[in-house]
Amino acid sequence: MTESITFGLLCLTSFFTLINPLGTMPVFMSMTASLSDTQRKNTAKKASIISLFTIIAFAFTGQLLFKFFGISVNSFRVVGGVIFFIMGMDMLQARLGQVKIKDDEVKSYITDISITPLAIPMICGPGAITNAIVLMEDATTFSKKAILILCIGLILALTYFILYSSSKLIKLLGQTGINVMMRIMGLIVMVIAVEFFFSGLKPIIIDILKAS
Repeated sequence: MTESITFGLLCLTSFFTLINPLGTMPVFMSMTASLSDTQRKNTAKKASIISLFTIIAFAFTGQLLFKFFGISVNSFRVVGGVIFFIMGMDMLQARLGQVKIKDDEVKSYITDISITPLAIPMICGPGAITNAIVLMEDATTFSKKAILILCIGLILALTYFILYSSSKLIKLLGQTGINVMMRIMGLIVMVIAVEFFFSGLKPIIIDILKAS
């Protein structure tokens, strides 16, 4: 029971910090400034649903990709740790990922921003995808797999709520509050990155020493 709770907390904290809905808020607001409240709500809902199915799809098909490309889980953990560390460093400095859109493309681009760049890659980015694949590999029991899927659903439901309520939350927290939250989450992401990196590196080094 304790192991399942620990795994659940890891899933919740890692996905929340990697998806980083608070950091996505200002970008979401700027990209939906010309939309009505109903359109903004539908955009947030569509982006969250697409992200949910994408992350779950990668979680269940990750092993097939490993086998097809001949990639080991430990190698993926090492690379994932590096990705997480870089993301955490950016978050620690309160730097938001910028999506470049030309002024003359905004009108045509705004019609489907819920798919890209909101869902992919802002919500469902390489960090969230990598995290889903690695945690699914660690979920050795049915209960853990169920906990993982439940946690993904909860975080994306929370992401939808945060995006939909972004105008109110930005006024409540202010830019300073958002930056503080991003720095705290960045620190957590960097700690997770170190754990992922060394948990993947240790068995690789052991295999090399055995081979030599």
